Amino acid sequence: MAVENKAKVAWWQQGMELFLRLSGLIGGPIIVAILVGKWLDRKYASEPWLFLLCTAVAFLFSMGALIVIGAKEFKRIESENKNKKS
Repeated sequence: MAVENKAKVAWWQQGMELFLRLSGLIGGPIIVAILVGKWLDRKYASEPWLFLLCTAVAFLFSMGALIVIGAKEFKRIESENKNKKS
């Protein structure tokens, strides 16, 4: 069943899904960090320190998620290549 569904998938679909997932992992946390950081700075009059802290945490989260997803994709690609050679 999975092989039949895989044959129907467009050649560019997996790449586009990966691109959108990775872009969301970069953009989403940064946008949230900017909004939350600016709000916290106004609330506690600590400009720009809480903004920078929120942005740094979002950056670290994004990089960690990118590393995990990248490693999973490399393993998936390697297993597909091994299956093609067999």
